[in-house]
Amino acid sequence: MSVNYKRVLLKLSGEILAGREKFGLDYCYINEICKEIAEVANAGIEIAMVVGGGNYIRGVQVADYGMDRVQADQMGMLATVINALALQTSLEHIGVPTRVQTAIEMRSIAEPFIMRRAVRHLEKGRLVIFAAGTGSPFFSTDTAAALRASEINADCLLKATKVDGIYDRDPAKDANAKFLPQVCYEEAMNLKVMDGTAFSLCRENKMPIVVFNVQHKGNISALLLKGERIGSIVS
Repeated sequence: MSVNYKRVLLKLSGEILAGREKFGLDYCYINEICKEIAEVANAGIEIAMVVGGGNYIRGVQVADYGMDRVQADQMGMLATVINALALQTSLEHIGVPTRVQTAIEMRSIAEPFIMRRAVRHLEKGRLVIFAAGTGSPFFSTDTAAALRASEINADCLLKATKVDGIYDRDPAKDANAKFLPQVCYEEAMNLKVMDGTAFSLCRENKMPIVVFNVQHKGNISALLLKGERIGSIVS
């Protein structure tokens, strides 16, 4: 069964952008991912992105060391802006017009998030990267991805990961973990693929989620250009 999407939201974690590094940005790896994204964008598929900041800081983890949770989350939001600008630079270097919109106003760096403007950018063939999460503490970038996907009326939310999809157990800890090609929202929530708020938003807005391995070269184009069933789908 093939799938065809006209407009998608791709969620990239900060850890993905770190590539072979444990911290910061792996620019060679970012360029490789952006080449695949460019291939899809040049084929006419409208792409929006939400990027995390875990390659620099995670608000929840920092708060565990005694820092104020609100400030910790704000630091994490700023980290996502760094990642968004890195992606924008790489994409524009290979000819993909890109706009960064932030949930926290910083007009000298990026546009503020305005839903109608974001949709207009997509309609004009520009790729849009949403940064700074939702702009509020206590919400993950998974939730931001679900929110933005719903706001721009995307056909699907693509969650890029380091594993092939959803398993009934952590495949890194259990070699006998079973791959699940299709699951419902409730089952995926129990498996903690994303946080509960993100799943609730997707379920309420009937937004399908595809969880796939972005580190497998060619998966983005196979999924979006060839219509192959890559990874696991939550619906």
